[in-house]
Amino acid sequence: MIDSQLRTSGVNDHGVLARMAAVPREDFVPAAAKGFAYMDRAISLENGRYLAPPLVQGMMLQEARPERSDKALLVDGGSGYLAELLRPLVGSLEVISPEDAAAAAGAQGDFSLLIVDGAIEQLPDSLVSRLADDGRVVTGWVRDGITRLATGRLAAGEVALLPLAEIGIPALPEFAKPKGWSF
Repeated sequence: MIDSQLRTSGVNDHGVLARMAAVPREDFVPAAAKGFAYMDRAISLENGRYLAPPLVQGMMLQEARPERSDKALLVDGGSGYLAELLRPLVGSLEVISPEDAAAAAGAQGDFSLLIVDGAIEQLPDSLVSRLADDGRVVTGWVRDGITRLATGRLAAGEVALLPLAEIGIPALPEFAKPKGWSF
């Protein structure tokens, strides 16, 4: 995984590679999927969610540039794998489900880093309100039916996402835009 998927695709941060080498992916998939836990595609979990391919988590962590001074909020995609990778890289980590993240606005936050382990169509105010000024966001982003890795920062109460790369990130239905008609 390290040499054939991550390094060849530009994930070369030593801290990210060390964490991904230390945390066995097979511990985060159903028993029937342990034999292919390292394949380069999403793995279906027993809870109806998916574990994203290794490259997705590697790219997310590399783009997040986690620091020990970070207070991080992770919207867990259902496996717990990304939380295990991230935990020792930040000062503190709060993990919430997509359902809780999409619910009514939480308390005003002071998180310096928000990572969403999945692809979203919209970033709800309930998450934006939990970020500190200049807080960083790393997420998957669905635009025109294509998932992309995206980053952003909180500025003037808004987060503008910048797409970085088209990559297969499992979508989180809790963050879908309401369907409507348009030209």
